Amino acid sequence: MEATLKPQSAQDVEDAVRWAAAEDQPLEIVGQGSKRDLGRPVQSAHVLDLSGLSGVESYEPAELVLTVKAGTPIAEVEKLVDDNGQELSFEPMDYGPLFGKPAGKGTIGGVLAANLSGPRRIRAGAARDHVLGMEAVSGRGEIFRSGGKVVKNVTGYDLPRTLCGSYGTLAVATSVTLKVNPKPETAVTFVLTGLDDLDGVKALCEAMGSSAEVSGAAHLPSWVEGDRSRTLLRLEGFQSSVDYRLKTLKELLGGYGTHESLNRDETDKLWKDVRDLAFFAKRSTPVWRISVAPTAGPQLVARLKAAIELDAIYDWSGGLVWLTCTDGDTHQAKIRMALDAVGGGHATLVRADASTRSNLDVFQPQPAPLAALSRRLKEQFDPKGVLNPGRMVTGM
Repeated sequence: MEATLKPQSAQDVEDAVRWAAAEDQPLEIVGQGSKRDLGRPVQSAHVLDLSGLSGVESYEPAELVLTVKAGTPIAEVEKLVDDNGQELSFEPMDYGPLFGKPAGKGTIGGVLAANLSGPRRIRAGAARDHVLGMEAVSGRGEIFRSGGKVVKNVTGYDLPRTLCGSYGTLAVATSVTLKVNPKPETAVTFVLTGLDDLDGVKALCEAMGSSAEVSGAAHLPSWVEGDRSRTLLRLEGFQSSVDYRLKTLKELLGGYGTHESLNRDETDKLWKDVRDLAFFAKRSTPVWRISVAPTAGPQLVARLKAAIELDAIYDWSGGLVWLTCTDGDTHQAKIRMALDAVGGGHATLVRADASTRSNLDVFQPQPAPLAALSRRLKEQFDPKGVLNPGRMVTGM
């Protein structure tokens, strides 16, 4: 009989997982379900709903430290820190619209479970780099705590970073402590127009190698707007600093052709669209997230365009390629072969129907030694395999 368990405390989570382990009853871990279609379908009849674990446990703006329960909506977290002139600098992506769901419905626990980071990762780091501490329940039904509430806490094994990106397959987070940062005074976007993919990414890489301190570097090919490509470079900080660095970019990249600058409001809207893949949200075609060396991005797309129909955009100075197969097929084999041909990387099938995701390697297959390490880690944290079984790898 299918059951939905809705704990209200960490103790409730411990009790639920302990029951599941004792009865060999696998659990699907969900917050608000905004990323339920990310990864392989979970092989479980029971749901552990963490939406009841919501709220701020402590917030010290002067210390740049925030502790919240794992089921707290990310929209509430972002509003709280924004009201205090601060931000989550890793700029977490909102997958909801891409999966046809409302925006702003994810939870902070889900963000960390998937290690979600947006365009600012090239400067601020990934979500896992902003976690100071975590309370969680292992698949053994045991509460553990790791890390702390101070930025300089470096003692012990870094379990929070291990759990970030594990998609709830190792432990169930119940509360997290995050480092927050002051929100930039202003932001502008320097835009080059009309560049092809190769020159666009070349310009991005030149800017990243300069003293301009770029916090966002993306290339949108002409298909996005239907008439021209746009190569985007975001600058954030104090007004005087932004003005100086904008001048630096104009001098450095002036030879690439036509350029313009976008103000703060235009910048915020555009980078939110880049972050959340608004360009793909109204489609239903498969979407891939591909991580490569920045200069390899255009090579990969050009190689694939010779074999399949696709549209793509570039983030992280060309190192992150978002790609949709416009004919509706996933083309997994061709994509992974092309990835190997340009020097390797990681390709994740982000959007596809449940049947397709059940029968493909959604995540990049691991080399045998790394796969063995992942399996040992799973055995240590969740020996009965009750947490999100099959979410990342079939049979585990």
